[in-house]
Amino acid sequence: MHRRHFITTTIAAGAVTALARPSLGAAEFEVTRTEAEWRARLSDAQYAVMREESTERAGSSPLDKQYADGTYHCRGCDLALYPSDTKYDSGTGWPSFYKALPNAIGTKEDRSFFSVRTECHCRRCGSHLGHIFDDGPAPTGKRHCLNGVSLVFKPA
Repeated sequence: MHRRHFITTTIAAGAVTALARPSLGAAEFEVTRTEAEWRARLSDAQYAVMREESTERAGSSPLDKQYADGTYHCRGCDLALYPSDTKYDSGTGWPSFYKALPNAIGTKEDRSFFSVRTECHCRRCGSHLGHIFDDGPAPTGKRHCLNGVSLVFKPA
């Protein structure tokens, strides 16, 4: 009896959380594609992260340990997002930055997993990048914790 109550409550809470998340409409962005176009353009892992707001496994992205000079671009539309001089090793297993380029990202409230976080996405195509936390280094104190599959690194 207790297990059934727990399962029912868990499912109901998950549904409420999913419904409470504001969605990003395609009409809000300069670059729009159909689901079929996104699927043709992205791998399954990239699609899951960028279009369905999933998260790649920590430590799985080679970009986490990439520290060459250059710029990180959105894989979905090639918009320049983060300069390499704002990248640092957060020890989390995901590429982390303390500041995005001006007018590069958008944010929204993410109420999934029984917490409130700030999600960041490409402002031009809406692709999910990751989340922003308040435990980063100076000068911003922010940690933009990103999924490497959402990014393309372009050397200087």
